[in-house]
Amino acid sequence: MLKLYIIAHLIFSVIQFLVGVLANGFIVVVNGTDLIRRRKMVPFDLLLCCLATFRIGLQMVMIFINLAVLSLIEFSPVPENITIFMYVHASEVWLATWLSVFYCAKIANIANPLFFWLKLRISKLVPWLICGTLTYSFLTSVFHRNHAWIISQISWLGFFSQNATTQIEDISALQFALLLIEFILPLFIFLISALLLIFSLGRHTQQMRSTEMGTRNPGMSVYISALLSILSFLILYLSQYMMAALGFSEIFKIKNSITLFCILLFGSYPSVHSVILILGNPKLKQNAKKFFLYSKCCQ
Repeated sequence: MLKLYIIAHLIFSVIQFLVGVLANGFIVVVNGTDLIRRRKMVPFDLLLCCLATFRIGLQMVMIFINLAVLSLIEFSPVPENITIFMYVHASEVWLATWLSVFYCAKIANIANPLFFWLKLRISKLVPWLICGTLTYSFLTSVFHRNHAWIISQISWLGFFSQNATTQIEDISALQFALLLIEFILPLFIFLISALLLIFSLGRHTQQMRSTEMGTRNPGMSVYISALLSILSFLILYLSQYMMAALGFSEIFKIKNSITLFCILLFGSYPSVHSVILILGNPKLKQNAKKFFLYSKCCQ
């Protein structure tokens, strides 16, 4: 008989998968429709569309992993499977990082020549950042294919067997250092951009509150909404990194409720943040309302 926490994990992982695919699919469809109708796509929508596409792929990988963890399907951590996961995950992380940089460049007000240069050119840089991300993620995934496979074997075998042992001597210190740098670099860039944006929005909100009309200013709610959105983005992004770091460590040696919860938390980020993006984007939010109204009319 299946344990209660395993049944709960299965239900939540399916809900997580459906929410992620539907939310990200909605983003792709809305922006794709605009591209067909207008025959062009603004840089922000292009970045959002690419991010949503890779998040759909990540959700498919995560539901596959969840089913394998629950022993409902067979899964072997062969190099090919690990390479696909690394490519999808690395692309998603970098695109989310560039989204944070885009927000920071467009919204934040910082008196710095380099930041001013970035603010003027970020829109033109978006296609290059996307192409560079996809190329870089592919090359690093192929380059670290065998080494990532060894590390994943340690985590995977340790997850199912308390006495499982795997040799890690094949990974040199240099290779491990490169893997670590590539893992931390997008987090470092994201933290800088997110914290700068939070600081700028917080300072501007405080200035608006200090004025006589601050509390009645309609722009106040916009800045507070943006601040909350970025804070939620930061929390979800950091939680994904924490779960990824724990997953590749030897902290979780055997399948239990805590381990399953951490796997579920890792996969919740691309689902929950995409819903937040829809609610915080006027165009996506308006199309979502139209979709629900149309669904009610059809019923």
